Amino acid sequence: MASTEAPDIGPIIQRERKARHLTLERLAALSGVSRSMLSQIERGESNPTFAVLWGLTQALKIDLADLIAGGVAHRRAAPVDVVTVPLTPEINSPEGHWRLRILSPTSMAGRVEWYEVEIAPGSRLHSAPHAVGTYEHLTAQTDGLRVKTALGEQTLGAGETARYRADVEHEIANDGKLPARALMVVVYE
Repeated sequence: MASTEAPDIGPIIQRERKARHLTLERLAALSGVSRSMLSQIERGESNPTFAVLWGLTQALKIDLADLIAGGVAHRRAAPVDVVTVPLTPEINSPEGHWRLRILSPTSMAGRVEWYEVEIAPGSRLHSAPHAVGTYEHLTAQTDGLRVKTALGEQTLGAGETARYRADVEHEIANDGKLPARALMVVVYE
């Protein structure tokens, strides 16, 4: 029977913070969570929101799963770490025109990220400019994809890879009559 009791994350946050030789002030600066809130969380006096937990795991460079499992130090390393389909995060367009499955671990966010991309026929995935120096590498798994940036555009055949600046406005369009799929790797400078 699964436990319905929430994990006691305060002591885990404190242990991970101290293991990295971070003061409350420094972790507050890195995570965007106030020093007083951090202190309350560590003492078990406050229940953090998902946004607060996300900020803390990013600042401590640990996966949210590690935090919930009791911290990095207490987690046994598996020879092969598997993320099941139901636990793979997705971002979907509100209209259902595209889907991004996030394949990279959260600890890599903002450095290197990789996604499985699916775009409906006649639809496009439009992106505002990312941070300066960001590049996307898109490998088409099907025909019909077209990459367009402020600097130019290119149609891709199945198996071809487009590498382009993503620090300018850009989009990936499916000009085909079937759903299009690709693997996208985003590299931040």
